[in-house]
Amino acid sequence: MLNWDEMFATRSSRMRASEIRELLKLLDQPDIISFAGGIPDPALFPDKEFKAAYAGIFDGAAVNSALQYSVSEGYKPLREWLVTQMAGLGIACETENVFIVSGSQQGLDYLGKLFLSPKDTALVTWPTYLGALQAFNAYEPAYDQLTPNGNRTPDSYRAAAEKHGGKVKFAYLSADFSNPTGESVDREGREKVLALAEELDVAVIEDAAYQNLRYDGQAIPPILALEIARKGHINLSRTIYCGSFSKTLAPGLRVGFIVANTQVIRKLVLMKQAADLHSSTINQMAIAEVAERGFDAQVAKIKAAYGHRRDAMLDALARHMPAGVSWTKPEGGMFIWITLPEGMDGAALLAKSIETTRVAFVPGKAFFADGSGANTVRLSFSCANDAMIEEGIGRLGKLVASEVGAL
Repeated sequence: MLNWDEMFATRSSRMRASEIRELLKLLDQPDIISFAGGIPDPALFPDKEFKAAYAGIFDGAAVNSALQYSVSEGYKPLREWLVTQMAGLGIACETENVFIVSGSQQGLDYLGKLFLSPKDTALVTWPTYLGALQAFNAYEPAYDQLTPNGNRTPDSYRAAAEKHGGKVKFAYLSADFSNPTGESVDREGREKVLALAEELDVAVIEDAAYQNLRYDGQAIPPILALEIARKGHINLSRTIYCGSFSKTLAPGLRVGFIVANTQVIRKLVLMKQAADLHSSTINQMAIAEVAERGFDAQVAKIKAAYGHRRDAMLDALARHMPAGVSWTKPEGGMFIWITLPEGMDGAALLAKSIETTRVAFVPGKAFFADGSGANTVRLSFSCANDAMIEEGIGRLGKLVASEVGAL
């Protein structure tokens, strides 16, 4: 029989199953209280608005365009709407700076393919978004730790990259309510990341998947907005802004976008032509229709719901978690990051929790490029109601307390 492992490209050895995707299977078990999947609550989807949008497309002449091949850059009315949205964030751009992808995850894969040769270095935070590591891993990079408010010198990054046999190619981070920690990078940290990228002459990939989900605190300009303000034009910038409609409108339609310098966009268009030609036209048209008619109202609705759930989980953690356990207090997003006492293991805790308390969460180790962070876990509050939060955190707190006592 053919030895498939010997036939696969070397990059395939870097591919790993997502712990989060695997944990989503637990959602099918009705007795599990799940804080695992960082997914939107389907009860909050604008389903009626999408039903009307698709009906309108099929009832009119637009159906022919909706079902036909289209341009790789994306549906122009949607890109025009995004230009207006970006302007509101301080990102002045034109439609040629906007590129539609099949979910921002595809955008991360394209960017990994565009920038990374084997042994090149990607700078990522410790921890970072697991999906980004999966996207970049296929291109066989090394990783180094990006600390936005740290004091490492550019020369130290260069030396580490050279030791691995390549160059630093980009700094990747989520500046607002990051997955998995829920934390944000302050303005000073964003400016420092830009300064580091300038010194290293590398790109900055700004993952803004949770940009719209701020519940309190003062909004901070995106990194791309700060750079445009400094340089005067997006086509002079090195920051690549990745956004998505998955957290605001509907993840199943797989519509995301990249806003960047036109030199980057042109290369990404060539990649898309080779990969899938273009993202679903009809889904882009429906997104454009729903966004145009009620994006702000939809965002206000989900912010009210998720903000309440965040508050409920923070309150429950304060009442049920034992001494020695700490957690983040995010101003937005979908996640709270738990740090357990040294010596505890999040994966072992999950196994015991599933067996005994029937509460699911994500062990934190998978989010660290260097395999550290064993004593951390991620909780998501987006799909949990008050009763689930109170019961689930209560059970988990008792389990953690018993494990702390056994250390």
